[in-house]
Amino acid sequence: MGSRLQEFLRTASARVERTLATACNEQHPATTLFSAMEYAALGPGKRLRPALVYACAEAIRGEDIASRCDEAAAALECIHAYSLVHDDLPAMDDDDLRRGRPTCHIQYDEATAILAGDALQTQAFELLAGAALDSDLKVTLIAELARASGARGMVGGQAIDMAAVDRALTLAQLEQMHRYKTGALISASARIGALIGGASAPQLTAITRYAESIGLAFQVQDDILDVTADTETLGKAQGADAARNKPTYVSLLGLDGARAKADELYREATQALAELGGHTEVLQQLADYIVHRDH
Repeated sequence: MGSRLQEFLRTASARVERTLATACNEQHPATTLFSAMEYAALGPGKRLRPALVYACAEAIRGEDIASRCDEAAAALECIHAYSLVHDDLPAMDDDDLRRGRPTCHIQYDEATAILAGDALQTQAFELLAGAALDSDLKVTLIAELARASGARGMVGGQAIDMAAVDRALTLAQLEQMHRYKTGALISASARIGALIGGASAPQLTAITRYAESIGLAFQVQDDILDVTADTETLGKAQGADAARNKPTYVSLLGLDGARAKADELYREATQALAELGGHTEVLQQLADYIVHRDH
């Protein structure tokens, strides 16, 4: 990871974590609920989606835009965190470990985890609604996030994923599932940042193409790491997808084929950035990181 990207991610993480800490730290009778929300949202993590909000806004507008992105970045992390809490539940993937720590339902209990996920989801829209942005822009951002999060986006992809256990999927079906499950929220993060930055229609198109490519590359690399990395490095159980007989890029393409697919998607992302122009150094380094990360 380049030094420019490391510093950018540190700064972006610090900003979004301050916003999340404020949102989850409240004097309220349901103290355990707020504790579980904080546990889920502020645990160790890559903060990729918030970083994309900041990086895409910066690519369009320049470096003096971060303060306008804080609530939107935190909203994206809330949605992501809620999805992981619910994914880990016994009725879903039934995982005990997430990011090297007990999952939310193990640390607390199943009912609290369900409620914490629900609360983080609605917290995302509360953050966006309260952002210091023009009203028309806020409505646009809320619509972007809702579409990417719901049945036409992430949740729809999760439903396809659950239905695919012990079933054979074609490569096209697998790609469609992950464009919903993982890619939709990554694309929304990039588009929301670009919209805050004031992107033109051609710029938004280029940002979207970039985000769609890295979103799918992220999943391909996840599938590779599920086979090649150990549990300690991953922070979750190694080989979990194979154990559940879930289709992956590795199971369909083989390890070398999956790596070739990740490289192809990286090239597509790089081409989209070339068309975008502007301040794209961080976005290029993010694409590098996504394809070459080890956890």
